[in-house]
Order: sequence, then structure tokens, then C-alpha cells
Amino acid sequence: MAALPREYTVLILDLGDVLFSWSPLTDTAVSPRQLRTILSSPIWHDYERGRLIQSECYRAVATQFSLKVDGIAEAFQHARESLAVNDELLGVVRMLKSEAKGRLKVFALSNISAPDYEYIRALPVDWSIFDGVFASAMIGARKPDSEVYQRVYPNQALLVDDKIENVIAARAAGLGGIVFSKQSDVIMTLRSIYGQPAERGRAFLEARAGELWSVTDTQVTFGENFTQLLLLELTNDKSLVQLDNRNHLSNTWNFFQGIPLFGETFPDDLDTTALAMLHIVKRRSVVEAAMDKMLANMSADGVFLTYFDRTRPRLDPVVSINVMVLFYLHGRSHEVRRSLDWVCDVLKRGEHLDGTRYYPSPDAFLYFASRLLEKSPDAQLHARLAPLVTRRLLERVGLAGDPMELAMRILVCKQLAVANGIDLAKLIGMQCSDGGWEVGWLYRFGSTGIKAGSRGLTTALAIKAIETAQ
Repeated sequence: MAALPREYTVLILDLGDVLFSWSPLTDTAVSPRQLRTILSSPIWHDYERGRLIQSECYRAVATQFSLKVDGIAEAFQHARESLAVNDELLGVVRMLKSEAKGRLKVFALSNISAPDYEYIRALPVDWSIFDGVFASAMIGARKPDSEVYQRVYPNQALLVDDKIENVIAARAAGLGGIVFSKQSDVIMTLRSIYGQPAERGRAFLEARAGELWSVTDTQVTFGENFTQLLLLELTNDKSLVQLDNRNHLSNTWNFFQGIPLFGETFPDDLDTTALAMLHIVKRRSVVEAAMDKMLANMSADGVFLTYFDRTRPRLDPVVSINVMVLFYLHGRSHEVRRSLDWVCDVLKRGEHLDGTRYYPSPDAFLYFASRLLEKSPDAQLHARLAPLVTRRLLERVGLAGDPMELAMRILVCKQLAVANGIDLAKLIGMQCSDGGWEVGWLYRFGSTGIKAGSRGLTTALAIKAIETAQ
């Protein structure tokens, strides 16, 4: 369910079958089918408008449906007793209203008789969430009567109702409307419309500053520099990250901090070094020396290796993309043309769809490719790479993905002017109760296939995606 385009400041919720569930199985002489037929009858509708009192309604229903008045009364009493509060939805609404800090008004609007309204108001529900509760019996009109909707501000209000005819009438009156069918979709949409996801995400990061470590899909937490540098790039907040270059006298950086995850020593790598040269190292001579070392670590085909160790000839197009950012920014693009050729060929053939040696997600591939485009104004680069990334991006919009992938996809869409409201709504709906987003698997270790990622990185990507898209 895509986010609605208008900015709403009022939320109107139905009671029955939205905030409350109930059962027509009453274990009486009135069958569930008969009960629902009664609820849809003109007699009952007039009862809900307050035109009949309960005894008049029950007698009229008994006559029309050949039932006993006592049986009808017993059936509806059982139905009342079956009412159950939708605690999940109520909790979401409570959270949204709290986050809005006075900017959101919440009302209930229900087709309900006076006796049923009195019964439901006596239930142990936190009615303080609502700025007003309107029962059809009290206002003399019921949904979808047009006069019901004249009491609200049409350009500011959104109705959530389980009846399509009520939603259609609300839309005709100028309100927004959501049909309550699948609760998870409704909650996702409400969060995308009324929530403050970026603010909550930022609070998540700040509360865990300096401890936003990476974790494997085998649930091992460890420290590494690459994700920390990406997190710094996304937030521009050094207080959030911890960096440790054990070869601090060198102009190269290592992926791992401290003891490597697998107990063996890994050489410094081009991927992490390229990021460090962008965000940590300020001296041009040091950056140039690092770039010279990178050029000395290329394959026979002129493609960058992953490590500063020619005995480990590992290749990955995403690594080449990240290194190329450095070369384009420093006016040395002519030295990386063969790496660019390789990246373009991968996109042309769709080989990114299975991931790469170190980066399993095709969305991550496109994100880093668009990052190269974002950081370099080179016209020839844009002429070659942008059409390929755009073509492959259009194949991804709306597909399933973890929150990291969706955030990356949204950012690439924004960079390349591709509309993508559907993934934005999904991403916002995935926000956790603590304000962060679940981990996405950014990379994998080539020798073991173990995947790793960081909730901190996913959350930073999500914040940027939401703020950029909105």
C-alpha cells in the first residue's frame, strides 16, 4: 500500500472491525448469517442513526426476520461480550500521536447505536488517545451519509474504515481514505503518513553512539572500519563511529579493527582505504601515495585487486567502483578506464543480479555505482554509467528487499530521478519500535560465505533515504 501524497493532521478511525473485533458466532437461535443480515438492514441503520430505541428496533427486526425478540437481544448481548480491543493498532496510533507532539488529532467515528456505544465506552480502553469519539446515534447520521463527513476538515483528515463504501464516500467528500483489510499494510501506511521516522532513527543512532558495530548472520558482533566509514559518510557525525587503523603509520587501511573475525591476519584492502582517504586523511600527498599503491595492485586486465597483497588476487566490481570514486575526485580518471569498462560490462550483462564476491545484494551494487555518479561530475562517466544504472534500477523498483536494500534503492532512485513511492512506504513501515531498522547484509566474506551488516548503517541509510525522498 503506497503512501498517500497529501499531508494529513487528522486521523479518523472506525471502531467495529478496526479498533475492535467481534464474533457473530453467538451460540443462540440467531445464526451468524442472520446476524450480519440484520446489521445490514434499513431497520438497523435507522437504529444506528438514533431514530429508533432498542426495544423498537428489536421488535421490528423480529417481525421482519421471523425471530423472537428475546433471541435477538441474547444474540447481540453475546456479540457485545465477544468484543476484543485491537491493541496493536491502538498502540501504533498512541505512538504516532505522541511523536507528533500536538500536530495530530485522532477521532473515532462509528456506526453504532446508543446502547452499544455506552457498552463500548465502558470497556477498559485508553480513550484518552482520542480527541473526540462520534457515534452515529448521537449525530443522527451514519456512514456513508454525506452529512457525516461535513463535520471534519476534508483536506486534513484521513479515514480508516473496513467498509469500502464508507471510504469511497469519504474520498468523495474530500477526505483521504484507507480500507482496513490487511492490518500490517494499514500500519505501514499510517507510519508513512503520520510518523516521524527520521527523527526516531536519529535518536536510535545517538543512543548507541560509538557502539554501532557490525554483526554476522551467525550472530557474532565485531568491529570493522569499512562500515564505520560509510556511517560517517552518511551522517557526517564523528561521535557515532569508532575507527582504528592499526597501520596508522601507513597510508593504507585495514577492514578489521583489532583481532580479525576469523583469527587470521588480513592485509589492508583498497575498499576501506578508498573510504578513509575520502573522509579521514586530509594531506593530499598521503592520498596520492595511496592511489599510487592502488595502481600497483591491479590484475593483468587493469582491474583493481581487493587487497594490497598480490598473493591474494581477489576481484570484485564493487571494490573497483569504490576505488574509482577516489580517482575521479582527484582528476586521475584516465588511470581507471579498464575498471570502468568492467563495471559497465557487468551491468550490461546483468551479472550484478547474483551479487559479487563480497557484496551479495544487487541493490548494493547499484547504490555504490550511483555513489560514483554522485561524487563525480565527469560528463563522460555519466554518459556511460548513468543509463546502465537507470536501466537496472527500473528492474528493481517494488521488488522485495531488506531495509538496507530498500533504502539504497530509494537513494539511487532519487539520484537518477526515478519515482519510487512504493519502496519508501515499505521502508518506513519496517521501522522497529526502538527507532532503528533491522540489519541488512551489506557484504559477505568470500572464503566462508558468512554475511555481515550493521543496524547502524541500515538506520543511517534509511534516514537519508526518507529525508531525501520527502
